[in-house]
Amino acid sequence: MKVAIATEGGYVSAHFGRCPSYTIIEIKEGKILKREEIPNPGHQPGFLPQYLEDRGVNCIIAGGMGPRAQGLFAQRNIEAVVGVQGEIDEVIEKFLNQELEHGDDLCGHRYGEAHPRHHHQEETLQPRGTKICITAKGKDLDSEVDPSFGRAQNFLIIEPETMEIEAFENPNIELAQGAGIQTAQLIASKNVAAVLTGSCGPNASRVLQASGIKVITGLTGSVQDALSEYKSEEK
Repeated sequence: MKVAIATEGGYVSAHFGRCPSYTIIEIKEGKILKREEIPNPGHQPGFLPQYLEDRGVNCIIAGGMGPRAQGLFAQRNIEAVVGVQGEIDEVIEKFLNQELEHGDDLCGHRYGEAHPRHHHQEETLQPRGTKICITAKGKDLDSEVDPSFGRAQNFLIIEPETMEIEAFENPNIELAQGAGIQTAQLIASKNVAAVLTGSCGPNASRVLQASGIKVITGLTGSVQDALSEYKSEEK
C-alpha cells in the first residue's frame, strides 16, 4: 500500500491542501519499500484526491482536512486519517505498528460542519484577473520568449490594458526536480489569466489549469510579438 503524509518542515502539516510537500511511503508486509517527498502540486477543487489516487495512494495522513476533500477521498476508497501531529518519522513508525489514531481535526472543524472559506482554499476557485504571464529570456518586451516554462529565466506579468509590467527572475530554475510544479504554483499566486510560453510540462500544465489559468504554448519570437498575438486573438 501507499501512504501520503502532509508534510511541513519534517512534521505532519496541519493543513492537507496547503502543506509544502507530501511524504509518500510504499509499504509491504509491514516494511517500507520506498520513501520519497514530493512537492504539493496544487490545491484546487478535486485536484489533489485525483492526483494522489493516480500515484496509487491508499491512505492520506494530515493534521486537518476540509469535509469536501474527505468526501472525495472516500469516493476513491482512500482512507483519510486526520488530527495527526508529530514528526514524520514517528508518525510512520506508529502507522507501521498500527498505533496511529485519528485525533481532532487541527483546522478546528469536524466532517460535515461548516468552516471559514479561507481555511481550505482547495475547495474554491478564486476569480482570475486579466493579467498574463510570459516566459522571457530578459526583462522587457523586446526580450525573446523563453522556450521553457518551468526553467524559464524570467517571467513578465503584464496587464494588457494598462501595459503595467512586473518582471522577476525564476527562483526555481536551479531545482533538481519539481521546477515546473513549483513555478506553476508561484505563477498561480500572481492571479494571472493566462500563461504564454514555448513549452510547458504536463504536471505544470495540470497545476495551472486546475487554478483556472489558460496555458498557451508553441510561442517564439519576442515578448512583444507574443503579447500582440494574444491581444488580437482575445478581441
